[in-house]
Amino acid sequence: MSPTSRRARVRALTGLSALALAAAGFAAAPAAQADQPGSEFAGQSHPYRHGVVPTKESAEHANANSAAATRTSNLRYGGGVDGIGVTTGAPKVYVVFWGSQWGTAGTDANGYTTLTGDPSGEAVRAQQLYKGLGTNNETWSGVMTQYCQGVATGATSCGSTAAHVGYPTGGALAGVWVDNSAAAPGQATGNQIANEAIKAAGHFGNTTSAANRNVQYVVLSPTGTHPDGFNTSSGNFCAWHDWNGDTTLTGGAATSPYGDIAFSNDPYVTDMGTSCGQNYVNSGNAGLLDGVTMVFGHEYAETVTDQNPAGGWTDSTGYENADKCAWKGVGGTGGSQNVAFATGSFAMQGTWSNAVSGCQISHAIVP
Repeated sequence: MSPTSRRARVRALTGLSALALAAAGFAAAPAAQADQPGSEFAGQSHPYRHGVVPTKESAEHANANSAAATRTSNLRYGGGVDGIGVTTGAPKVYVVFWGSQWGTAGTDANGYTTLTGDPSGEAVRAQQLYKGLGTNNETWSGVMTQYCQGVATGATSCGSTAAHVGYPTGGALAGVWVDNSAAAPGQATGNQIANEAIKAAGHFGNTTSAANRNVQYVVLSPTGTHPDGFNTSSGNFCAWHDWNGDTTLTGGAATSPYGDIAFSNDPYVTDMGTSCGQNYVNSGNAGLLDGVTMVFGHEYAETVTDQNPAGGWTDSTGYENADKCAWKGVGGTGGSQNVAFATGSFAMQGTWSNAVSGCQISHAIVP
């Protein structure tokens, strides 16, 4: 990926002056200026934030200033990194609740892990989401299965013999770990988040490259923390993903004895309220966790199609499949809407489909 495209993978800036930022420390409200795929602001380059979900306000501002043009170009294959382009087997998601701030763990009647330090109930909702993927004949995941590896760099389509993204038949949730061995950092670096994912791989016994080939580790930080600057004056974003070997991570690449580790930085999304999707699809209490499932689904979709960024599928500006459809509106063939899994109904966003050169919420599963 070109330096320009990598630098484009950055989060929103606040509209406050530098003096006000220094005085405020943390922003009370999201910005109306975006530093995200397709744009760059001097001194704020963060190339490791692949698939970054900007705040809703930032995306709206960027779209009004020509970023909407990036919705028209198809994705192309990046050639792979360490031989990895996409998740070719059945995707597996390991959820890590990082830090003692999550409180005491319990189990509800459906077997989901509950946590006393989870005021919005994000923990159970995340587990329901990942367990529900690939169930109820859902075809939201089908959109991703059109992408592959084993084709020429720059290709925009896949032949019948290429290894396609796997469908998460029967659910993607492979394990849950509450790592309460210490408090999660107040502002974790990219390197610290990557190392937590590597630690999780060891915890789950995934100690070989083969064991981690089709795996992603979702590192969930507790409420009130600011991983990589989430919900601060310098970081109005909702989530991003990467892999441990990215040398541009803050703090540097993280050494893994278990092969390449794909991970996502998933902060406590509801700390950002409507800026990260609360009530985007559903009103009232029914929409409290809309942003949780939309944002977490966004990163899942981008990890399976670009597992070691940016060796998978991106467009000419550096956007990944979910970036091109983020905050696109509600309903229709590609807007955000409720999707029914066996574990419940979830607000999900559409993702880009090269098959139709547009956003889709549903697509036939490619074998």
